[in-house]
Amino acid sequence: MLLRLSSLFVRTLREDPADAEVASHRLLVRAGYIRRAAPGIYTWLPLGLRVLAKVEAVVREEMVAAGAQEVHFPALLPKEPYEATGRWTEYGPNIFRLKDRKDADYLLAPTHEELFTLLVKDLYSSYKDLPLTLFQIQTKYRDEARPRAGLIRGREFIMKDAYSFDLDDAGLAAAYENQRAAYQRIFTRLGLEYVIVSAMSGAMGGSRSEEFLTPTPIGEDTFVRSPGGYAANVEAVTTPVPPALDWSHVPAAHVEDTPDSPTIDSLVELVNARFPRPDRAWTAADTLKNVVVALVQPTGEREVVVIGVPGDREVDMKRVEAALAPAEVEIAGEADLAAHPELARGYIGPAVLGPNATDPEHAVRYLLDPRIVAGTRWITGANAPGRHVLDLVAGRDFTATGAVEAAQVRAGDEAPDGSGPLELARGIEIGHIFALGRKYAQALGLTVLDQNGKAQVVTMGSYGIGVTRVLAALAEAHHDEAGLAWPAHVAPAHVHVVATGKDPAVFEAAERLATELDARGVEVLYDDRPKVSPGVKFADAELFGVPLVVVVGRGLAEGLVEVRPRVGGSSEQVPVAAAVDHVSALVKGLLAERG
Repeated sequence: MLLRLSSLFVRTLREDPADAEVASHRLLVRAGYIRRAAPGIYTWLPLGLRVLAKVEAVVREEMVAAGAQEVHFPALLPKEPYEATGRWTEYGPNIFRLKDRKDADYLLAPTHEELFTLLVKDLYSSYKDLPLTLFQIQTKYRDEARPRAGLIRGREFIMKDAYSFDLDDAGLAAAYENQRAAYQRIFTRLGLEYVIVSAMSGAMGGSRSEEFLTPTPIGEDTFVRSPGGYAANVEAVTTPVPPALDWSHVPAAHVEDTPDSPTIDSLVELVNARFPRPDRAWTAADTLKNVVVALVQPTGEREVVVIGVPGDREVDMKRVEAALAPAEVEIAGEADLAAHPELARGYIGPAVLGPNATDPEHAVRYLLDPRIVAGTRWITGANAPGRHVLDLVAGRDFTATGAVEAAQVRAGDEAPDGSGPLELARGIEIGHIFALGRKYAQALGLTVLDQNGKAQVVTMGSYGIGVTRVLAALAEAHHDEAGLAWPAHVAPAHVHVVATGKDPAVFEAAERLATELDARGVEVLYDDRPKVSPGVKFADAELFGVPLVVVVGRGLAEGLVEVRPRVGGSSEQVPVAAAVDHVSALVKGLLAERG
């Protein structure tokens, strides 16, 4: 159907919205694709819905081609299934909870593992019913503490989630690879660059997890890759553990006064001047930094933990949070430190922590970076202001409660698989796949009878695509300073016909051209507004981002119209009589690029 700007429900903005941080947010609002309803919540307007429908269509086609069947669950869900799996508590403040008039608890679905599991349990009972893969495209809700970047991190968003159900692990492995390949086809068809990285399963659980990220400087996820092909979300990077060292030559630990050394650099300078090593100079990497954090469990319970890392690295809170999920992690506050007077701020050392404390059972947990192996030699706090202990040896002088992947990952670090130095990049997560295993089936009693009539717990996989995030990622990848620049296969229309000037003949010719293109199956956005200046019309055409613009104006007197691509290429003058055939062929070529 021909879209006429004179009646289309859209208003463009000349100024950026005040809360817009990234290009996709700024341009989708300015071009009239979405409007903010509340923080992290957006209303979809006609142009935005057209793009969204095309993204969904690609996702749906590939899911069906991969053998998945579509269902649709409610967004308002009862508490009981999530209580059975423990996620009613684990999600903490991140879900929207509400009560009905009878005081029964409900939630707005953040995800649907429980409901998929119960549906299959309700309908299937035999191994003959498996394998099975179901999917839906549905709205999800999460109470983001800091919604940002428009559609990239919102409180309401659209997801495609799919779940596979198999009798055994071999079936799950096959289903996982099938969905993985489907995701590659989806993102290739959509024209999104993507990287597949190893990821943490977190609260979802499972034995294997991978993210699909589209690289962009504004991405919230940091990932790493090596020349040899290793790729992982930074939270999932594991540290190659060095071998233990011989400490027989290391002198006994000794406490020294270290005045005027409030920083790692000043401490290193002081000890090199006053307590030099015979073999080499002390460096920041020889200092043991002990950082106090607070773990906040979903129940609200708070625990103080100390994390030890080499002093030349910072603690990466996202890595800590991924390692210690489902707890949220924050730097310890005044109240946390007041509850533990044994922690001398700025001078905390292992002697009062974990198994080294006089009362280990009630001591603060002490978690160490994997690099801190037996025999490594450290300078660290002596638990008294202005004093540090030198030549403190791990394994000889102190131990820890456990290890944790907490230190920042840096460019140049060796890949865990030995495939070369890591480089860091940023990306937007657009998909995530999990080999869930039997966690949800076990909790909710999903079993089937096997070939011998014996009940077997079903094994599951979970596969999600952030549909609205994909749309935002496409906008991030396809825009310039003037506006959006959609690829033809997701654009709200293929051609934007612009009638300029006041001559009725121009509007008559533009009307015929738009109508004939529409009859050929070309999607047309026609700017038929009679009292709008050419400058405004051209600015709107750039903002909307339709891939081909056809201008009917002054050239009509010579029997010509202008055909210009939204980006790249150059404009050309085309005879009016040939314009429909010419533009139709251009559109066909653009659409063929994605198949």
